[in-house]
Amino acid sequence: MPSVGDVIFQPASDHSLLIYLEEKITLEAHQRGLKLLRLLESRPIEGVCNLHPAYCSLLVQFDPFILDHQKLEAVLREYLRQLREVVLPEPRQVEIPVCYGGEFGPDLSDVAALHNMSIPHVIELHSSAIYIVYFLGFVPGFAYLGGLPEQLETPRLPTPRRKVPPGSVGIAGKQAGVYPFATPGGWRLLGRTPQVMFQTRGEHMSLLSIGDRVHLFITSE
Repeated sequence: MPSVGDVIFQPASDHSLLIYLEEKITLEAHQRGLKLLRLLESRPIEGVCNLHPAYCSLLVQFDPFILDHQKLEAVLREYLRQLREVVLPEPRQVEIPVCYGGEFGPDLSDVAALHNMSIPHVIELHSSAIYIVYFLGFVPGFAYLGGLPEQLETPRLPTPRRKVPPGSVGIAGKQAGVYPFATPGGWRLLGRTPQVMFQTRGEHMSLLSIGDRVHLFITSE
């Protein structure tokens, strides 16, 4: 029988099961999680209510009157054995303009100083990367972007801001992200985009989706 790899199943509540595809964040784990997500969306399991993907895990919520942890795990193991048959489409490429520095990027100079870099070099590194949308969370439309250059890895602010303007482009740890709404936040802000990241009307409310490739390019408008 085909192996499902080093997958870990862990009850998260009386009606949810957490599946760890790997213990650390990797592109391979992301791909496996995305394949499992797509398989579950195309072939729903009776009793499964919601699917919540993260970097290298998937939280599956279920109706406890229909399923329990053991039954669900058994079904999911069968799904995992079929992942090789799942073909993901070519990832969508999304271009997002960013105005760097000044009032739009109040932490840009601090990030440059922390890494002993010039401000133009920080901007060059940040805007030259191709990011991948690992998952959406925190607030609707907030995409957690992997692929931040190692030279820019920076801890969050010691004290979060009470209000971050919508469109703010920030970094935290190994991640990059764009705030779709005005919310509290502790990410280091390098710039801001005029691009609307989330809208309540239309077929696709969020500009970004899991698996998208994102390029943040420099603009002055």
